[in-house]
Amino acid sequence: MEILKVSSKSNPSKVAGAIANIFREKGSVEIQTIGAGSLNQAIKGIAIARGLVTPQTQYLM
Repeated sequence: MEILKVSSKSNPSKVAGAIANIFREKGSVEIQTIGAGSLNQAIKGIAIARGLVTPQTQYLM
């Protein structure tokens, strides 16, 4: 399994893209952080990635 390492200086949008790509390829993602700052960036990335991998549904009226 590939481990995605996130630092406190990581861009949350890029983290989200990496999470989404790994999730699409392998079905799961493992993230490693050390410290509160990197955990914060990882959580932001996860929140953004949820929107990227959620299937878009269209409602018929």
